Amino acid sequence: MSTLKDMSIQEFDYWHQDRHVNPRHLESVAAFHRAGIKDAAGHGGGLGVEIEHLPVRTADNPVSAPEGTAVTYAEAHGIRSVLEDLRELYDPAEEVYEEDALLGLGKEGIRISLEPGGQIECSFSVVHSAGGLERLYADFRQNIGPVLRRHGVQLVTQGYQPHSLSEDIDVIPRKRYRCMDAYFGRMSGFGRNMMRASASVQISIDYFSEEDAVAKMRTGTALGPVLAYFFRNSPYFEGQASPYRLLRQHFWTRIGNNRAGVAPGLFDGNFGFEQAAYNVLASPLMVADVTHTPEYAQESDPVRIAAFDNAADVYPDRALNDYEISHIISTHFNDVRLKNFIELRHWDSLPIGRAAQLLRCVAHVFYDREAFTEASSYVSGIREVDVEECKLGLQVYGDAALPYGRPLDFWRRLLGLDWDGTYRGR
Repeated sequence: MSTLKDMSIQEFDYWHQDRHVNPRHLESVAAFHRAGIKDAAGHGGGLGVEIEHLPVRTADNPVSAPEGTAVTYAEAHGIRSVLEDLRELYDPAEEVYEEDALLGLGKEGIRISLEPGGQIECSFSVVHSAGGLERLYADFRQNIGPVLRRHGVQLVTQGYQPHSLSEDIDVIPRKRYRCMDAYFGRMSGFGRNMMRASASVQISIDYFSEEDAVAKMRTGTALGPVLAYFFRNSPYFEGQASPYRLLRQHFWTRIGNNRAGVAPGLFDGNFGFEQAAYNVLASPLMVADVTHTPEYAQESDPVRIAAFDNAADVYPDRALNDYEISHIISTHFNDVRLKNFIELRHWDSLPIGRAAQLLRCVAHVFYDREAFTEASSYVSGIREVDVEECKLGLQVYGDAALPYGRPLDFWRRLLGLDWDGTYRGR
């Protein structure tokens, strides 16, 4: 089959009419990925980190709620109250509202946003070392600590709420999340659990060419379940001890085909930016967002459920703008997600010490050329089905699992990890 650049629009329509992918959309998303290529000798090699926190009540909270129960957005001394009291320490120009609801704050180096169940996510500017992350995180905790104590809230860095049930946690007043909640309520076994009660750590890395991006996506996807096992941190599920060794992985395997798990076609020989773009454009959006689409400036319902509509059904026949592209990509949650950087998404939320250890490991594996070549060599030639077997084996057999035919001790040595997940260096 011809590649995009070799096709006429008529030929493209013939090959893709069953999926209704607009060729102008495809080219603009592929161009977005190409624009992310960094200069390894210049400003490449950075790491982006997002840490999500589960807000729960302290023993001496002012609303007499049971200790350890989830704190929601709108309740008295809830998450909105925390953000409003924290505002004075952040840049007013960085405040994020939806209607009259304060949903985010920012200042140099740090952005605070909310996940659907009121989880507090802290995103940091690009760092180049674990020490840089730890300094930024210390700033965040120093600022937010007194505010949390005032409202009887503490932030838990685990993968799932320790005591509360997901159905008892209200979704924050953001239309996108209300649409997702409704969609997942019908289309996914664990979508609402993921949205309302889970928390994660995500690490983003640079790529230096299309070939480098594909190689890192493949290696990250293959090694991801192993690292997720070493850094697992979800002891609870729905108020009880979790029956799953890898709870987060269990959620995502039941979110929906193409939307999560291994990116379709990733291990095919011709995978590249074009196929990655096609993946996100071909499937239903889940949530349509035309708030930044000029042609629909007067739209009465600019954010709505799109259970069947994909990008071609929602957006005009033209090149997509960056907001539209970012939104389309954000409705997919693959293990490794390609934006204009690569986002590794396997991990439960972690305390800052463990998050820093994970960052050191990721930096070594993906930015040390010798280490990357060695790690990649041990997963060379695997297929999507091998990754799924690896995930299932870790879920079922735990420490006795043999990811890709090798014991966990082998992978610990390869990744430079001690038994407790400490990165010891190479």
